[in-house]
Amino acid sequence: MEGTIRTPDTSSVVVGVDGSKPARAAALWAADEASRRGRPLHILYAADTDNKALYLSAEMIEEVRAAGRALLDGTARAVTEEHPDLQVTTEFSRRDAVSSLHAAGGVYGTIVVGSRGVGGFNSLMLGSTGLKAAAGARTPVVVVRGDGGGAESGTVLTAVRDEHDLVCARYAAREAELRKASLRLLHVWNLLESVGLVVGQLDTVDEVAQEHARHLTAVADQIREEFPALTVQSDAEKSISVGGVLVEATQHADLLVMGGRRNRGFIGSTLGRATHTLVHHAHCPVLLIPRTPAPKGEP
Repeated sequence: MEGTIRTPDTSSVVVGVDGSKPARAAALWAADEASRRGRPLHILYAADTDNKALYLSAEMIEEVRAAGRALLDGTARAVTEEHPDLQVTTEFSRRDAVSSLHAAGGVYGTIVVGSRGVGGFNSLMLGSTGLKAAAGARTPVVVVRGDGGGAESGTVLTAVRDEHDLVCARYAAREAELRKASLRLLHVWNLLESVGLVVGQLDTVDEVAQEHARHLTAVADQIREEFPALTVQSDAEKSISVGGVLVEATQHADLLVMGGRRNRGFIGSTLGRATHTLVHHAHCPVLLIPRTPAPKGEP
């Protein structure tokens, strides 16, 4: 996706609302993001009435439409009060939530969803609609964790596995620049994954650790070269739980940026194990960057 994803400052922002508190928090977060970028905000309500037309009466469908439009108007007023100069548009969709979000996101938009929801986005909990929206998207998706009301830490966090994560690190660096924040590159490696290579020799364990450090250093050096004004911190940690370390690190970040690379052999639209953990348990919003599979012959 390196050639198709625009930088954060040129992306439109699309947010899904459904009447739930997490969705309202997501809308306010999305408005802040759109204002920061100088981009329009598009608020979407997906009623899924096309799929319900066969078993709902015309009167009930009209009630859904009226409630959806009222929610859109109320949300638009709320974000405009906070950002009077923000360009805001609304959309009532008759389709399901996932396809509506993907269509509204288009090629270059950033999609924002709450951590769970009700109503038009029926059960928008990560594990159902929210997970499908994040896993199947071809554009960046932000899952807004928490209420967004905490004090800012001034740090953007991104997970780095190796040089293939340079695209994600660049995106995170641009997000940090937009926020006038620092960037933390965090590499977490699991010793258990290297058991077959270790064969009980401590020297080999040290060599494995050094190899992981080299991957992180290569990415950090490239980011520092491309973004000389940005404060970049790089850390490598060893743990049996990659997701656990990253979740803990999100307590001290305003945003976590994650790449969407999957292991070879995955079937269908799915999130990796660590990413799945983070969209459920992170303490800050999680921005997921979709990625195409590595070309044949690459690790």
